[in-house]
Amino acid sequence: MKKPPTLVFINPWIYDFAAYDLWSKPLGLLYLAGYLRECGFDAMLIDCTDIHCSGFQDASHLKSPVRRRFGTGKFLREEVSKPPQLKDIDRPYSRYGIPRALFAGEVSQIEKPAAFLVTSLMTYWYPGVIEAIQIIREIHPDVPILLGGIYARLCQNHAALHSGASSVITEIAPVSILAALESSGVHSPKEPVKSFPLPYPAFDLLSSNDYICLMTSSGCPFRCKYCVSHFLNPVLTRRDPHEVFEEIVYWHGKFGIRDFAFYDDALLISASTHIRIVLEEVLKKHLSVRFHTPNALHVREITKDMAQLLKQTGFRTIRLGYETADPALHRRLDNKVSVGDFERAVTNLRKAGFTREDIGAYLLAGLPGQTVDSVAETIDLVAGAGATPYLAEYSPIPHSDLWEEALQSSSYDLEAEPLYHNNTLLPCWSPDQKMAFQQLKKRVIEIRRRPANSHKQVL
Repeated sequence: MKKPPTLVFINPWIYDFAAYDLWSKPLGLLYLAGYLRECGFDAMLIDCTDIHCSGFQDASHLKSPVRRRFGTGKFLREEVSKPPQLKDIDRPYSRYGIPRALFAGEVSQIEKPAAFLVTSLMTYWYPGVIEAIQIIREIHPDVPILLGGIYARLCQNHAALHSGASSVITEIAPVSILAALESSGVHSPKEPVKSFPLPYPAFDLLSSNDYICLMTSSGCPFRCKYCVSHFLNPVLTRRDPHEVFEEIVYWHGKFGIRDFAFYDDALLISASTHIRIVLEEVLKKHLSVRFHTPNALHVREITKDMAQLLKQTGFRTIRLGYETADPALHRRLDNKVSVGDFERAVTNLRKAGFTREDIGAYLLAGLPGQTVDSVAETIDLVAGAGATPYLAEYSPIPHSDLWEEALQSSSYDLEAEPLYHNNTLLPCWSPDQKMAFQQLKKRVIEIRRRPANSHKQVL
C-alpha cells in the first residue's frame, strides 16, 4: 500500500527582547494539521518553541525554563546578536525555543516530505521564520515550502521578498491551503472534507500538553483602531456552543486536561446564545476544569450574573481589555468602554470571589498621541479598583486603522522594516516619553508586590 504523502508543519522560533509562554500554541497550524490529516496526509510537527522537547539537555549552555502554574512559564532562551536595525536598543536579544542544531537534526531525519508548511506570528518575529526556512532549504532543497500566518498576511510583500518560501499564503480557509498544495504539485490522497466543522486541532502532534487552547469564535464586532482583527477575520463567526462543550469534554476526558485557554477576541459578546450555553453545560456536568482568558474579555459584558458564572465554572485567570482610563482616547480609538464600566466589572468580579491577583487589566502604552500622564492615571485607577495592571506596549500593525497615524508619528521606517514594529521600541513615542516609561513599569511592579489588603477592596 502506498504511503500517504507527509506534510511537515513548522512553528518557528521567536526572536525578541522578551517572550513568555502565556498559553502560547500555534493553534491555527494545529487546526490545519488536523484538517489535512482528514484529507489523507500524514502530518508531522516541529514546534521550535516546545519547552518539553527532548534533546535540549545536550545544550549545556541552555537553562531549563522556569514553569509556573496552569501551564505557563518561560521558554528556552539563547542570547544572540541583534539585527543591525536594533543595535541601539540596550537590552539582550534572544532566540526563544529549541537549539538550532536540534531543529536541523529533526528536519534531516524526515524522509521524502511532500511539503513544509510554516506558520508565522508577530511581524517582527520574522527572523525566526527566515532561519527555519533557510535550514529546511539546505536539507530539502527541492521540497516546496508554504508560508502562512499573521506575518505572511500583514507583510505579504516583505515575506515574498525575504522569507525564502516557495509561496506565501494569505488565505486562511483550509480549502485555499489545499489549492496552494495542489499548485505546488502536492495532491490530496482523499476527497477533501468539508471545511466546517473543522476537525479538532492536532494537539497530539505536540510532545506534551499542559493545557488546550480553545477558539469558540473568530473575528470581533468592534473595530478598535490599534487592532487588526477586522483585517484577519472580517466577519464574526461562531461555533455551535454544544460542539465547543463536546471538545472540552473530549480533551478533559481522554487526555486529562484541566486547563483551557480561550483564544477568542470576543468571548462574552452575545453570551446568552453562545458562551453561556457552554458554561452552563460545564456547570451541569460538574467538570473539574480551569479556564483562562489571555486575549482579554470585554469590560461591559462583566455583569453580576456573568461574573458569578465565570467563578462557578472554574475561571482562574481573568484578563480585561481596558487599554486606557482616558475617555477622549477611548472615543478616538475604540469607543467600547464608558466611564464607570471598568469599576463595575471589577466590583462584580470581586463580589463573585475573584481576587486582585486573578483580575488583570491590559493597559496600552506608546500609542500615537498618548501621554505618559494618561498611562500613569490609568495604572492608578486599575489598582484603586482592586485589579492588577498589565502594561502592553503598543505595536504598530499594518492594515490597522491606526497604521497611517503610526507612520506619521514614528521616527522608524515602519513600512519598510517589520523589525521596527517591535513594541519594546515604543516606536511611536519620543525619547523623553520612552525614558518616563521606565518609571511606569516600576510603578506597576510596586503595585503587584503590595499585599492584597493594602489596596482598596471593592466588595
